[in-house]
Amino acid sequence: MRAAPTILHLDMDAFYASVEQASKPSLRGKAVIVGGLGPRGVVATASYEARRFGVHSAMPTAQARRLCPNGAYLIPRFRLYQAVSEVVMGLLRELSPLVEPLSLDEAFVDLEAGGTAFDSESARETGERLRADIRAATGLSGSVGLAGSKMLAKVASEEAKPAGLLLIEPGTERELLAPMSVRTLPGVGPVTGEHLRRAGITTVGELAEAGEDELVRMVGRSHGVGLYRMALGLDDRPVVAERDAKSVSVEDTFDVDLHDRVRIRTEVQRLADRCVQRLRGSGHSGRTIVLKVRRYDFSTLTRSETLRGPTDDPAVVREAAARLLEAVDTTGGVRLLGVGVTGLADYTQEDLFAQSMAAEEAAAAEAAAGAVGAAGAAGEGAAGAVGQEADGAAGAGAPSGAAGPGGPGGPAEAPGAGGSAGEPEPAPERRWAAGSDVLHAVHGPGWVQGSGVGRVTVRFERPGSPPGRVRTFRVDDPELEPSDPLPLVGQEDPRTTP
Repeated sequence: MRAAPTILHLDMDAFYASVEQASKPSLRGKAVIVGGLGPRGVVATASYEARRFGVHSAMPTAQARRLCPNGAYLIPRFRLYQAVSEVVMGLLRELSPLVEPLSLDEAFVDLEAGGTAFDSESARETGERLRADIRAATGLSGSVGLAGSKMLAKVASEEAKPAGLLLIEPGTERELLAPMSVRTLPGVGPVTGEHLRRAGITTVGELAEAGEDELVRMVGRSHGVGLYRMALGLDDRPVVAERDAKSVSVEDTFDVDLHDRVRIRTEVQRLADRCVQRLRGSGHSGRTIVLKVRRYDFSTLTRSETLRGPTDDPAVVREAAARLLEAVDTTGGVRLLGVGVTGLADYTQEDLFAQSMAAEEAAAAEAAAGAVGAAGAAGEGAAGAVGQEADGAAGAGAPSGAAGPGGPGGPAEAPGAGGSAGEPEPAPERRWAAGSDVLHAVHGPGWVQGSGVGRVTVRFERPGSPPGRVRTFRVDDPELEPSDPLPLVGQEDPRTTP
């Protein structure tokens, strides 16, 4: 514990939803829900207007629609959120070299290490200035907590929400914490909270009065000692500037359970490739490949395989994930698949055995291609049949609702019906996700409000503009195309204005 409140915790207010409201003027002051829009989608963030209806993060989107049927339901735009987060984190690093990001919208800052605050007065001034700078740079609000420890700073920022600042003076910690719910403390979730409630402990003050020995008896030594210290406001953890990544993973939840084993294998291969992209993007390699399968009955199975050395080779990860899948029974259907890599390292020790196998497979494929070419000279019909079969397999294995050239949030190519021999296939229908960015050759930038029955409805507006007009187009309108998000503030966009 410090003698001065020089640890700052910043938590942006309803971050994803606030970014959407800032970039879409017609949604300001309205209920906005960001998350998965499919039957099994989950709410990522809800605006404060939506929270009044009982909508909250991690809630199924279907339940949120029942509680708030008139809300705006939008897909996440992570590229934009990442860009805004980088601006905010840059402002934090101007205050101190010790910045510990917890997520895109949350971080601890050691003000004393940066020489920006040494007492309550300077800490408060720094916090207020930070909030003003964030508002000027992004147009968004953040809540700031200041205290002598990380735990108390986080508690303070939560109490300050939304768009506030709370400073906890050293020496007042126990008085402030005493009436708060035990769920306020980090690590006290629903199960521990219910366990404590049954023992007659519902507030932090009651937790402190119970004593360390009683808490150890109730929840075990490590957890009990930690709970007692937190109830007293004691926390000596330092702000850590860099956190080593422990794992990299990707997963997908499917709108309809997958039963086809070939389709499941294809999805696992696709997830393995995405995982490797993310692994390489972080500058790591990994030693242990993990497969996650959630079945139709919500039972979740995890299988892992440890390689002889760390790798970032997509072929190696794909092969390991495929081997793990073979040991999993998917007969009843699969609702979620995930592929991850743990045991991360910042170097790669190639799997020579896997490489030799890949070389053998490549040689075999080359030989097979030569054989097919020879067979083609004898009979073109057989080669044509092989080609048609390959195309059909690719179509069967293609992921449903996969993103098209526009990327996530852009239009996806719907599979077209195959025409008869000699007839061109009809052009695939473009799909537009609610909330995605678009650009019209005449009307300029806008965003998709909704689509269906061959039509897409677009509202043409930009950050900082008045609410814009709504127009409807054919989904294949050649003048409408997916677009990158516009900056929230401070930059003029050179594209055509509405």
